[in-house]
Amino acid sequence: MDAIDALVNRVSCGKLTTPAPTARQREQMYKAALRAADHGSLKPWRFLEIEDSGLLALGEVFERAALEDDPDLALAQRERFRKMPSRAPLIIAAIAKCVEHPKVPAWEQVVATGAAVQNLITAAFVHGIGAYWRTGAMVEHAQVKQSLGLTENEVLVGFIYLGTPMIPFKPAPTTEPADFFQAWPPK
Repeated sequence: MDAIDALVNRVSCGKLTTPAPTARQREQMYKAALRAADHGSLKPWRFLEIEDSGLLALGEVFERAALEDDPDLALAQRERFRKMPSRAPLIIAAIAKCVEHPKVPAWEQVVATGAAVQNLITAAFVHGIGAYWRTGAMVEHAQVKQSLGLTENEVLVGFIYLGTPMIPFKPAPTTEPADFFQAWPPK
């Protein structure tokens, strides 16, 4: 698959199973992530690999966070939060590590981290690895951030679920560039 095919055909896959990506596949995905556009070459990111017993620990973190928000949370809901990380054999927590810089504001550093994630999930697609970038309440939760060791200057950009697709990749939806790209100034 060439680069343009990967970029225009990449799709998310949320139904994942074992095995997780191999060491070689991970190395290639991680190298792709580290080539993201990065104003000032700050490398404003770090990533946590979460697998095996780490998935169980993350599930406990999610459950504690949910209980902090709602101490009366039903047992079934607690179990749902605890099982969230079991949806994939490998989860990557993507963290923007923002630094003070005279020319590169924090928002650019967060965007650069997002670009790194995009490169990672596109590289996963090339290898036939299912990838799903999850955000939501757990990404924003102080309990989750603290448990993962985030510092005050860091932003949790999301959790990237990776594994073997349980179903074939869906075709990429057709999108017309003209719907999103216009000449300026207007003619």
